[in-house]
Amino acid sequence: MKLLRVLAEISRFGLAALFLFAAGAKLYTLSDFAANVSNLVWAGWAWPVAVAVIVLELIAVVLLIWPRYVRLGGVWAALLLVGFAAYALYYTQVLHGEPLECGCFGGIIASQLGVSTALRNLGLLLPALLVVFARTRYRSSSPPEA
Repeated sequence: MKLLRVLAEISRFGLAALFLFAAGAKLYTLSDFAANVSNLVWAGWAWPVAVAVIVLELIAVVLLIWPRYVRLGGVWAALLLVGFAAYALYYTQVLHGEPLECGCFGGIIASQLGVSTALRNLGLLLPALLVVFARTRYRSSSPPEA
């Protein structure tokens, strides 16, 4: 059981680092990221969607780091991962969109939107689920009541 808790903590900080890196990379290449987003949504929505994605990722980081909200952070991260995977599959499989740079890491790490992106995100559900189900509950500093 202790190993599971250690893996949950590693997953917690690993996911926080991943989302922080992704948001930071998008901020670093913000205009390029917004241009990538304009290929996926109506052009008038590109900047609001680009900013919203970054904010959603930063919320995941805060929730994963703040001890009281770690489980919520795991759920939030899982929802983001499923949402990003679903959109990648929808774009390539339903809309039959042409392969393009997803901008997942702000163009710093090349990654094409598609099945491989979706599979990577779905694979990252395992650490998110570890955070949700294997992490010990936050304990306050006050002693338990008798």
